[in-house]
Amino acid sequence: MAYFLGVDTGGTYTDAVIMDDAANLVLGKAKSLTTRADLALGIGGAVDAALAAAGIAAADIALVSLSTTLATNALVEGQGGRVALVFIGFDEDDLTRGGLAEALKGDPVLRLAGGHGHAGNEAAPLDLAALEAAVAELGPQVMGFAVAARFATRNPAHEIAAREAIRRVTGRPVTCSHELSAQLNGPKRALTAVLNARLIGMIDRLVAACERHLAQVGIDAPLMVVRGDGALISAAMVRERPIETILSGPAASIVGARWLTGAKDALVSDIGGTTTDVCLLKDGLPEIDPQGARVGGFRTMVEAVAMRTTGLGGDSEVHLLTEGLEGGLRLGPRRLIPVSLLAAEHGAMVHAALDRWLSSEKAGDMDGRFVLPMAGSAGGLGPREQAVLARLDRPMPMADALTSRLEAVALDRLVARGLVMISGVTPSDASHVLGQLDSWDAAAAEKALMLMARRRTGAGERFAQGPGALAQAIVDQLTAQTVDCLLEAAFAEDSAFAGEDPVALALHRLTAAGLSRHSGIVALSARLAVPVIGLGASAPSYYGAVGDRLGCEMILPEHAGVANAIGAVAGQVSQRVSGMVSSPGEGRFTAHMSTGPQHFADQDAAMDAMEAALREEAVARARLAGAVDLRVTASREVRGAEIEGRTMFVEGMVTVTASGRPRVAHDRAAE
Repeated sequence: MAYFLGVDTGGTYTDAVIMDDAANLVLGKAKSLTTRADLALGIGGAVDAALAAAGIAAADIALVSLSTTLATNALVEGQGGRVALVFIGFDEDDLTRGGLAEALKGDPVLRLAGGHGHAGNEAAPLDLAALEAAVAELGPQVMGFAVAARFATRNPAHEIAAREAIRRVTGRPVTCSHELSAQLNGPKRALTAVLNARLIGMIDRLVAACERHLAQVGIDAPLMVVRGDGALISAAMVRERPIETILSGPAASIVGARWLTGAKDALVSDIGGTTTDVCLLKDGLPEIDPQGARVGGFRTMVEAVAMRTTGLGGDSEVHLLTEGLEGGLRLGPRRLIPVSLLAAEHGAMVHAALDRWLSSEKAGDMDGRFVLPMAGSAGGLGPREQAVLARLDRPMPMADALTSRLEAVALDRLVARGLVMISGVTPSDASHVLGQLDSWDAAAAEKALMLMARRRTGAGERFAQGPGALAQAIVDQLTAQTVDCLLEAAFAEDSAFAGEDPVALALHRLTAAGLSRHSGIVALSARLAVPVIGLGASAPSYYGAVGDRLGCEMILPEHAGVANAIGAVAGQVSQRVSGMVSSPGEGRFTAHMSTGPQHFADQDAAMDAMEAALREEAVARARLAGAVDLRVTASREVRGAEIEGRTMFVEGMVTVTASGRPRVAHDRAAE
């Protein structure tokens, strides 16, 4: 009998589940607050409680699998460590394409001559001496490097040479763009490499924290991590390619939803502390996004489930809208630490500040807001950011941390770097005021909402007549924005609306009128035609009203709150690699191998050689990812052109997939 442990680390909670693999039963589950300063504490709390609930000894665990939303959350919130991009053979204008400049956020860029042409021939030599001198200076200021060279997917030699030089000189982690995608589009590959480099430190800390606690309690089993397409990979591999964990949590939730409900056709909506993730389950399987995962406004080259991720969750920032006479609310995309949660850990400080603010008739801009220092590298900070960070030696009211309005901008940069977190009013606080949650300090939540309710609209009126009214308005706004998320996903997946903007359709007046069953001179009716599976710990609190508004069946499975952790151990290991064969001239064929281009006089010989190399690579990567009992499949896609009545070969793409079940503790003899 094999027992599996699934762990999901989210922005607010870490979940753990013990499953009986043979019986497909959940034996025990638990939640613990995610502890950003030391992730091992939150992981340990959840794992230990789940083991106790299941009555299973740690030594009996045969497989551990981890999913996380930390990478997704970081990209949605615009956070991550400072990195440097080594941009080889590209023009200055290439930095403005594909969202690359926005992703860099002012981080250093080193442009060098070099790169290759379309056929894989060197366009210009790489100046390694200039590279080494520049990275020696940059090394102490960044946590890692991203390397992207022109046409590196046709010949990766310059990226490989740059990587070796950077590692030798700085010792920092290096991400090469050709290792993340075999597709063309250099700026988009560079963006993917930048995001990967930015996430390395975060995911390394997560994996290390998990490994540390597993060793401490005596769990001696392989550790796997869920990739963005729902497949599993080894912890060692994910440390090099953390970008593949974006949408890890959402992908695990899809697998978990299928396991929990058996549903074949449904929209799956998973609400966490930071994001809401929506995906269509069709014939029991999620779609894979052919354009690459899109998260936080960035379109990457990472293969992942076709998921719409929105910065909307139980811990989303509540914005008061002062434009116009009536005012209004908007939630997200930034995650805050709920005031009620901060008060549960720092009650005296929080209540003293809230009482002081409530005793004053004049409302301050920073009333109800607190700041907390977080661990991380402070390299590359300006003098003003350093001054603010030095002042933050403990959690404190935001006004106490800043000496001028100019420092508010510096604080925002510290938040973007993940060095500081803000605490303020969130839907979780509203739920405490309404009695829907009782996990933290409800009295602090009520005081914080009372402060916010006293603020004035453009007409000079209070935003709400007390904390209860404001709390209900916040929950109603969460319902409305969740409905919008689901409608956007539905319109995007409905072939009848292909080519149209799903956001505009979801927000159209006719859609709203149809959902409200408008009946006048014109009668309109609209509803969602598939059920919605609501996942996440707070789904039972919020999703009943969502189902009512959409006129659809709302499925809230028994273990909805730990669906990600369940999905983490229900997946399979899979590795897919692709390679291109091009034709630089008639009777000449080039197979663009990972080791460099190889030339052939015959099309079939080039395609066969590419497939053989990819099979070897896919099998090696699948085994490294922790798979046994491998199944290998290959496909070819050839593109040609009609020239003077003849079909001429233009290029061919070969794709090989190696998949299998994850190796468990009892399989080690087979290694």
